[in-house]
Amino acid sequence: MKTARYSLDRFRNWEYSGLCVLVIVTLILHFSTITNPDRLVFDERHYIPDAIGFIMEGDGTVRIEQPPLGKLFIIAGMELFGENAFGWRFFSVTFGTINIVLFYLICRQLALSKGMCFLATFLLTFENMTFIQSSVGMLDVFSLTFMLLSFWLYLRGNYLSSGVSIALGALCKITGAFAIPVILLHWLFTRRTRIRKFAASILIAPAAFLMLRPIFDYFIWHEFRNPITETDTMLTAASKYTFAEASSPEMLSRSWDWIINPEILTYFEDPNYLAMISPSLWALIIPVVCYLVFSAVKGNGTAKFALAWFVGTYFVWVAMNLITDRISYIYYFYFSTGAICIGLALVLSELRNIAERSNLGTVKLVGRIAIPGYLLIHLIAFVMLIPVSYWWKVPICVITYVIARYTMDADKNHLSKV
Repeated sequence: MKTARYSLDRFRNWEYSGLCVLVIVTLILHFSTITNPDRLVFDERHYIPDAIGFIMEGDGTVRIEQPPLGKLFIIAGMELFGENAFGWRFFSVTFGTINIVLFYLICRQLALSKGMCFLATFLLTFENMTFIQSSVGMLDVFSLTFMLLSFWLYLRGNYLSSGVSIALGALCKITGAFAIPVILLHWLFTRRTRIRKFAASILIAPAAFLMLRPIFDYFIWHEFRNPITETDTMLTAASKYTFAEASSPEMLSRSWDWIINPEILTYFEDPNYLAMISPSLWALIIPVVCYLVFSAVKGNGTAKFALAWFVGTYFVWVAMNLITDRISYIYYFYFSTGAICIGLALVLSELRNIAERSNLGTVKLVGRIAIPGYLLIHLIAFVMLIPVSYWWKVPICVITYVIARYTMDADKNHLSKV
């Protein structure tokens, strides 16, 4: 008995105990539903037939508006596990789980405490759109993985490696290049040192993109192709997708609508795959961004990075909507969700601090229930939305909530340290 309790205490005090729980829960939820449905979901209708009917047959690709690397990850899954739902979704689940780990490491690199890192990562893990995008055979999850990796490497001072990671993200989907404005903004806000090395890392991103593209294109076309020509063809094809020319305008949404209206895009019905920001997170986007601005001005380093992340991945779409009329979907907010989760963790921690300093009993009570109460609401929204059987998601989320309370209580004295 003492040995079991000792082992439990050691696990609880381990740096990555909370992260380990979140990773295990994520994998269980994903693999419990990875083959349901066994039919194509949303943009899988584009990428899977292209992979099976063209690329794997040696005939190249018809989806020339997208770069090659993300397609190759989908194909790799089918080569390993067959041309079935498990195969074409396997690496989406894998990379989605890696994203959770990378996000936690980013939080630690921002000098957040173990409790704060767990809180922010918990919010991201149990966010509906984050789960959905990691459940389907689309390109976004791969691009986000390399974007997060580039953030982590940049925060560690590995500028050149960060630039290569940005290139790999853009080679999965061109939105991976949005890491550049994020890093550039943060560097201008905070560092402005090692200028030559930083400039080299920014320049290496497009250089690595052009150098690596022929290698990945070779697996698509079975010949080396001019990366400049292929990239120009890709961007030209992508530029034709505008609101004015859209064939299914009911599926589209402007970037400002994502944070003003509760947008829902149905990927599949029965089970319901809904591309929707969790209501518990969506309702607080604007207040959280306002708090990030306030805290960044006050000099909070974590807030500065989260704000740069949000501006670099969200306002780019605002500009593109206004200037080019480029189509956009609600799931494009997927790349900005992590910034909001960090900001919300800061807000919840600040509320707790205010309550602890207050002499009013009511305020203290509100402060004590703010975090556990919000986590419960967030989990309920998650359970209601994700396309997983209630036999799986209810007991798993209940157990996770209990563990989360235990973890947060263990670190409550250090929750707000940044």
